[in-house]
Amino acid sequence: MLYLLEVMEKMAVNGSNPTNILVVDDEPDLELLISQKFRKKVRNNEFNFTFAHNGVEALAKLADNNVDIVLTDLNMPEMDGLTLISKLREQYPNTKSVIISAYGDMVNIRKALNHGAFDFLTKPIDFEDLEITISKTIVEVLALKQAELDREKLSIIERELDIAFQIQSSMVPRNFPAFPDRDEFDIFAKMYPAKHVGGDFFDFFLIDDYHLYFVIGDVSGKGVPAALFMAMSRTLIKAIALKGVPPDICLDDVNKILNLDNESSMFVTVFAGVLNTFTGEVKYCNAGHNPPYLIKKDGCVEELESTNSIALAITAEENLFSSKSIMLHPGDAIFLYTDGVTEATDSENILFSDDRLHNFLKTVSESSPTDIVNNVIEQVNAYSSDVMQADDITAMCFKFLK
Repeated sequence: MLYLLEVMEKMAVNGSNPTNILVVDDEPDLELLISQKFRKKVRNNEFNFTFAHNGVEALAKLADNNVDIVLTDLNMPEMDGLTLISKLREQYPNTKSVIISAYGDMVNIRKALNHGAFDFLTKPIDFEDLEITISKTIVEVLALKQAELDREKLSIIERELDIAFQIQSSMVPRNFPAFPDRDEFDIFAKMYPAKHVGGDFFDFFLIDDYHLYFVIGDVSGKGVPAALFMAMSRTLIKAIALKGVPPDICLDDVNKILNLDNESSMFVTVFAGVLNTFTGEVKYCNAGHNPPYLIKKDGCVEELESTNSIALAITAEENLFSSKSIMLHPGDAIFLYTDGVTEATDSENILFSDDRLHNFLKTVSESSPTDIVNNVIEQVNAYSSDVMQADDITAMCFKFLK
């Protein structure tokens, strides 16, 4: 009775499509008996029966009909039921089969079950038992159909996420060297989302001939919501920065906009700055982000001073952002990153850590920005090679050359 209730619930969800049942048996009276027994269910569009007299005829009908369940005898001319069961498993894996046979065929019944048959009945047929068996089999068939639909939906989602990844990747600079005609500076960056898409971002662009704007950010959360918030944040920052306003004013304006409609209560940490490519001066604002490192030409490495500014989209209060400036000398570099770098863990859940990053950066002062970023990411990947990436990883480095 529980099976019947479950079937009724699943069929209600499944709609009015009948269960298609193919009966394969060389006994001429069986078709009449089944049609008579289940005439009400046929009339109510619950069951739809098709009949065949052997395995060859059954395979022909299977090719032309969407069959859910096959009820088959074992001993039949031309092709026996055991062969039919084997072909069903190969050609129609979502079609479930039920054996109907005499007591003397128990060895063959066991073989059929081992070949993928779902259940079996013995002759003479107990039609009440047959109805219960069909009901049980329908539950299995519907589960298989649902699993196939879920796989199809998952496949669609995977394809859409791949497209989303391509779109997100296209939003950040990808062509390097980024400014092959400029010899005053060099810049490089990479981003690795923990999922198909993520909340990290970076960007850099020239405001005019002498000012390079650079930004890195990390949205709270992961996946699609973070990616959407990332896209909005990055777009707003670039649109306002291109007006030539200082980093702190830019982030203040962006913060006001992000706070207008932020029902999801997401936020984003941002480090934004402007390099004067003529003098080497860098004006910057750190809005709750990991402090970048200044890598001096002599190998000294130090964190940039904080500007005591909070992350964007937390509150729309005024005067939350301030800026500082430093002077780079030829050969000095700035390394920026998201917390996916320092918070990567090994198999014992020990963090890569700020200290490990700091010490490693002391060894790369003579390297190019490309080598610095690639080497840091290689160090992180090697450190956490035995565990799944838990957070987005992004790193950017630029060097003032003259």
